[in-house]
Amino acid sequence: MKRELLKGLGLTEEQMDKIMAANGADIEKAKSGLGDVEALKTENASLKEQLTGRDKDLKSLQKQAGNSEELTKQLEDLQNQYKTDTEALQGQLHQTKLNGALDTVLSGAKVRNTKAAKALLDMDKIELTDNGDLKGVDDQLSALKQSDAYLFDEGSQGNYKPQGGDGSQDTDPAQAMIDAFKN
Repeated sequence: MKRELLKGLGLTEEQMDKIMAANGADIEKAKSGLGDVEALKTENASLKEQLTGRDKDLKSLQKQAGNSEELTKQLEDLQNQYKTDTEALQGQLHQTKLNGALDTVLSGAKVRNTKAAKALLDMDKIELTDNGDLKGVDDQLSALKQSDAYLFDEGSQGNYKPQGGDGSQDTDPAQAMIDAFKN
């Protein structure tokens, strides 16, 4: 408000001072209120930023929750694969132990060719016990010794005498060859 307006209304100087003071107080009050408005605007902007951040966090959590299902499925797939691989490896380990024990038994039985002897054995009837012994192999080895004795080394025979093996060679070996060719 301006003083000229108040003079135009016919007010005295004292009345104008009181009106101007009241008006100044209102202006100062309004100015201080503007500070509150600015604080409210700042607080509003801050709250909007927080809401935007929370919305981003919620979207991220929703994506992770979706990924959680995928991760759970991947975990289950890996556990199934681990179980399958473990069973396969245990089967291979059992087969290796069985083959090792069978090789030991065949060597103890003085088999000349273990590969040939294994081919003649019925592997379905041979089992490896928990203590590492073989069950069902002794009967098969006994039958194999009777049917295919050539597979087993029975040692040297005492009555075998090769020709000229008595150690008494009276003739020169070179002369014996010459004589053999002449005849």
